This record gives sequence, C-alpha cells and structure tokens, in this order.
Amino acid sequence: MTAPVLNVKVFADGADKAAMLELYRNPLVRGFTTNPTLMRKAGVADYRAFALDVLEHIPDRPISFEVFADEFAEMRRQAREIAGWGEQVYVKIPITNTRGESSIPLVRDLTSAGVKVNVTALLALDHVRDVAAAVAGGAPAFVSVFAGRVADTGRDPVPLMAAALELLALAPNAELIWASPREVLNVVQADAIGCHVITVTPDILAKIGQLGKDLHEFSLDTVRMFRGDAVKAGYSLDASARPRV
Repeated sequence: MTAPVLNVKVFADGADKAAMLELYRNPLVRGFTTNPTLMRKAGVADYRAFALDVLEHIPDRPISFEVFADEFAEMRRQAREIAGWGEQVYVKIPITNTRGESSIPLVRDLTSAGVKVNVTALLALDHVRDVAAAVAGGAPAFVSVFAGRVADTGRDPVPLMAAALELLALAPNAELIWASPREVLNVVQADAIGCHVITVTPDILAKIGQLGKDLHEFSLDTVRMFRGDAVKAGYSLDASARPRV
C-alpha cells in the first residue's frame, strides 16, 4: 500500500532516542515533540545531555523541548537556554503554571524577542484566543491544543479545533498542533479541517499505512491473526482430551 497523501504535517511524539532516530528516516515524519513526562518514561536522566545528543543526530527538523520550572522567571531562563540549542528548536511553554497563573505575558516576551515557542496544554478556545494575540507578529510558533484530552471528556474535538484554526488566522506566524490524538481517525480529521500539524505516537504512526485499506481485506487479515495466534499458542479442544465430569 502506498503512503497516504496528507496535507497535515505529522510530528512524532516521544523521547526514546532510538525510536526518534528510526522515525527520522521516515519521510512522513516532519518534526518531533517531547515533554518531561515522555522523557521520564523513556528513562532520560540528564535533560540537557539528552536534548543536545538528539539535536546532533536530528539537525534539520523542528523539535520541541519543554521548560519544567513552575516560576515564570525560571521558565524564562530555561526557555532562553533551550532556544539557544539550535535554530530548529521550539520551546514548549505551558499555558499556565501549576497554580493556574497565565503564562501569556511570558509567551509574549519570548516570541517578541525571537524565541520560537510551542505553547502547550491548551484545551479551551479562550486559551487559543489569548495565545494568538500574544504570538502575533513574533517568531514562528506552535499552538498545541490537546484534542485527545478534549475527546476524553466526551466532547467532539473537531468543532473546537476548527474554531481554533479561525482564531489563529490572527497570527499567521503560528501553526495549530492537534495534540494527543487517540487513533488514526484523528489524523484524517485533522487533515480534513486544515490543521497544520498533528503529533502522533509510534503506535499510531505504524497504523497510518492502513488508511483507505479495503475492509474485506482487513477482515481477512484479522481472521488470519486470530488463527495464527491460536496455532502458536498450541490451543486444543481435542475431544479425546476432554476432562471427565
């Protein structure tokens, strides 16, 4: 099956170096995103060393690294350092700190100073509106709306993401990221509404090749999988081996 034709840019989400380098060879992957949770899960112990190592091997695609401070002054210091690691680096700034205090003033200061930001953890349209106003006219920026988490609340994320795109028209230097997708369908949805970027985990990326697959063929593949696993497991309901009752 040929690779799907997508207008939405696919960014790989993760912090496993080996997986990132493998995905770097995939022409479908046009950028990378990380966060402290993914890095901790991948066993990253030295934040700076990991980032610089990855950037040495992936020098020509956008990569987002997140600040991890909770005070804005320290966020600013970390953002300045991270931005200095490479031209392709975007600094992820959460929309608030853990006390719910807005990071918009910090975002405005950074983007106006030429720092490429990726404002993250947005789930509501007022967040998008505020970020659009803050980054307009500044450095290139990403705005990460966690559509998957919106869906986890029982809400359809598609109308919200479409509205987010309209709000970002005020900031042509900013691109909307459909973050935290849950299934391949989300890639199709993001592409259909004209979303700029979608972040995908390796397991979702592996399924993108199934887009448009014939359903009868897919059904047969599934039956063969069940049969093959039963044979490998050595399952048997041989009548001669039936237990006596």
